[in-house]
Amino acid sequence: VQLQASGGGLVQTGGSLRLSCVLSGRAFSSYAMGWFRQAPGKERDLKNREFVAAINWTGGSTYYADSVKGRFTISRDDAKNTVYLQMNSLKPEDTAVYYCASRRSRWVERKPSDYDVWGRGTLVTVSS
Repeated sequence: VQLQASGGGLVQTGGSLRLSCVLSGRAFSSYAMGWFRQAPGKERDLKNREFVAAINWTGGSTYYADSVKGRFTISRDDAKNTVYLQMNSLKPEDTAVYYCASRRSRWVERKPSDYDVWGRGTLVTVSS
């Protein structure tokens, strides 16, 4: 089972980016997906990953961290085995490595430890 994230880059404050994450080796449409982020300089560890957004197996329920609510949108395309994170009105404090994750359940959770498969991460840098 693998996750491959892409779409990160450098953007100015107020700009937008769309992250994509493709899942292979697991029935994508059966599982919830999430996005997390880790600020630069922090040890690469699950405990340092901050919940950003999650979506249930049907796409009918989505959840967001308060810090991104109203600016970020998570969505999924089961035909492409892909989950997206549309990020608008970006701020310097959104700078982080963004990770997508899959959990063996239809329902979402906010804790990193509830997800069993992780992508490598994609860096988002927001300049002021």
